[in-house]
Amino acid sequence: MTELVARTGRQQQRYEAGCRLVAGCIPFKYRSFADNEDGKSEKVVEVLMINANSGPGLLFPKGGWENDETVEEAAAREALEEAGVRGDLLHFLGQYEFKSKTLQDKFSPEGLCKASMFALLVKEELQCWPEQNTRQRSWLTIPEAGECCRYKWMKDALEEGFTKWLDDQMISRSKKANDVNSSASSPEEH
Repeated sequence: MTELVARTGRQQQRYEAGCRLVAGCIPFKYRSFADNEDGKSEKVVEVLMINANSGPGLLFPKGGWENDETVEEAAAREALEEAGVRGDLLHFLGQYEFKSKTLQDKFSPEGLCKASMFALLVKEELQCWPEQNTRQRSWLTIPEAGECCRYKWMKDALEEGFTKWLDDQMISRSKKANDVNSSASSPEEH
């Protein structure tokens, strides 16, 4: 088995108009709860967050987007390196701007960053991953994650990007189910 190693350094880092370009994701999975009052089993979405290397609060995996990869590859790589998960990138959630207090350099002297965030459906949770010695994983419900987000821009990505996309998915599935049910119950109308 090949050992996984995290990329380091800024030699390959992408910049645009004085902003460091960052890629990340909100890893998620579905967990079934016991039957609800109606006797139906209910699915709950949980998101994966990791501890910050400095200070309180939790983060979603993210990091520098490098010259030799697409933004999607960078987001998937960061999920693997920082959180030890692999999966399918299902949706681009948006771009979120923030200012890094610690990562200022000659290409971004003010520490401005622009993060492209994605929804990642987790298919595999690794036992060994590059940053396992410095990162702890936590699976949380969406409201719990919102309370634990260290940074406002990550909370915005969760609430305005991920939750909105997830709600749209639920509405779309519900409409499809209703269309199937109505066509099955009244074939003479079609």
